[in-house]
Amino acid sequence: MARSFFRKAPQFWEKRGPTALLLWPLSWVYGLVLRIRKLIQDLGLINRQAVPVPIIIVGNIRVGGTGKTPIVIALAQRLAQLGWQPGIISRGYGSSAQTQPVQVRSDSDPMQVGDEPVLIAKRTHEQFPIWVFPKRQQSIKALLKQSPEVNVIISDDGLQHSSLSRWPAREGGRDIEFVVRDGRGEGNGFLLPAGPLREPANRARDATLQTESSNSNKSGLSEEYFEGRRTFALVGTLDTPYQLHHPENIQTLAQISEQYLPDQISAVAALGNPQRFFAALQKQGVTGKWIPLPDHASYTQDFFNGIQSQCILITEKDAVKCAAINDERIWVVPMSLHLPNDLIDWVQSILQRPDPHRYNL
Repeated sequence: MARSFFRKAPQFWEKRGPTALLLWPLSWVYGLVLRIRKLIQDLGLINRQAVPVPIIIVGNIRVGGTGKTPIVIALAQRLAQLGWQPGIISRGYGSSAQTQPVQVRSDSDPMQVGDEPVLIAKRTHEQFPIWVFPKRQQSIKALLKQSPEVNVIISDDGLQHSSLSRWPAREGGRDIEFVVRDGRGEGNGFLLPAGPLREPANRARDATLQTESSNSNKSGLSEEYFEGRRTFALVGTLDTPYQLHHPENIQTLAQISEQYLPDQISAVAALGNPQRFFAALQKQGVTGKWIPLPDHASYTQDFFNGIQSQCILITEKDAVKCAAINDERIWVVPMSLHLPNDLIDWVQSILQRPDPHRYNL
């Protein structure tokens, strides 16, 4: 729900200024609700059905995207190379209201199932079953019924989904909870609505996946809660752009920067952290006009008609929402993510553990 209110992160979330301090009492109330909910869970007052296969949750504690979806794609592909048969579930943020789980295809309507699940299906060429529904337990049941060969499930987000039963690796189980963290860190460190956090920054986690060097220390926040925690640094790279409706037409970012003047290049991104895309372009020598939009924003022909540039660069996540756009100026910039071998080795060692539910439930 928080994401629907804050599609674009307000600036006061990044430092402890007057506005954040004014809203802090509401954050305290929100934190109290979280503590009560955790107490109910710890007392076993909610009966949660165990999932028969391991679950890997790739989530975040900060509202807005931190780069989870590329990790889900890379993780599923690497596990498949090692002989696992992954399935993927997602809430399908931005999708229309659904009454039951829906399987996602590469040609699914992103307005119906969400832009990120469609991106996953396209990037993986439908190699893995992907199901979306706000109630993840129902998505898992539908996925396993349709694809009983699946032996590990990757959840795109879901750390705060209390009904999703799991036994994390840190407790001796084989389910894994990843917290994805980007260069913004935890902002001012406050919970919603005074800050960007959906739960405290010191939440337990099996590992932190760092997608960028954090600059959170600029706000004076301590990072002591990372001491002794398993952390993996992930490196993403921009690949060769292709024309939106003619993917066989490609040109490198170097060719784009040589062909067009900076004032004739625009880059558009509807992400949780669009500045990450713009910064990556700049590192590749591409400069121009940056147009950040709220996460999951939709596109129209009129929007692109209003951009006075000869070349428009967009992300793959945005591209799945541009099927009806007819504009030869639009080029899609893919991104690849490298997962370190020590991360994959550790994940596989956890997945190979005996099922703890079989002996303890």
